[in-house]
Amino acid sequence: MAIKLIAIDLDGTLLNDQKELNPATIAAVAEAKAAGIKVVLCSGRPLTGVRKFLQQLHLTDPGDFAISCNGAMVQHTDTGKAVVAETITYADYRRIQDLADALGVHAHVLDETQLYTANADISKYTVREAYLVDMPLFYRLPDSFPADKSFVKVMLIDDPKLLAKATKRIPATFYDDYYIVNSEPFFLEFMNKSVSKGKAVTTLAKYLGLSMTEVMAIGDRENDLSMIQAAGTGIAMGNAIPAVQAAAQVVTATNVDDGVAKAIREHAL
Repeated sequence: MAIKLIAIDLDGTLLNDQKELNPATIAAVAEAKAAGIKVVLCSGRPLTGVRKFLQQLHLTDPGDFAISCNGAMVQHTDTGKAVVAETITYADYRRIQDLADALGVHAHVLDETQLYTANADISKYTVREAYLVDMPLFYRLPDSFPADKSFVKVMLIDDPKLLAKATKRIPATFYDDYYIVNSEPFFLEFMNKSVSKGKAVTTLAKYLGLSMTEVMAIGDRENDLSMIQAAGTGIAMGNAIPAVQAAAQVVTATNVDDGVAKAIREHAL
């Protein structure tokens, strides 16, 4: 069956190692859109961190969509209006912040437009995230938020070795109550239990009247695994982690060697 929707991860997949779009990628996405295929960027970043790439790829017209925050948000790219918004509560944030403190690692939290940290000595990983996702960063103590405040996700952040050790000490109840995923070696993300890229892609396909056999998904890391498994055609990057490559039907070239462009031309066009 013909491919009618392509869900593409951003970092390590669509972007090269300089966090830029290769010319071949821009051209292949344009060819797919001209052929009537929906191209949907599907990122762990919020929409603010995806927007400049949507603009470069001309994916901001009415009828274009993006999946952000690992599937917590599905949004129209022209207006930002949400088709899906799966959030967590203030009580969830406090629980996860307390966990970070107990584990001896840092944390920050995001809503749809802003990034907050309770760490007065702001972590370099928080600064990096604010820059990458183009979000204003604020120092806020947990008690300063209203009790009805909602958030998109909480992120434990620290040196990869320290974070890996801390991850092993997280009680099983947290995995029961939240969707937890390593989006980068220095980021461990906590979201609403119902969130995943796979669910978001499935929901969007249904919204558009498409079957999953008409969907192709391309990714490289653990947070891409669910959409690789859900799509009729799952494609792993050549630089993908072993679990993603094992789950995919196809392994394309790396993000440096125009893997996305090759996948689009060989398996969608």
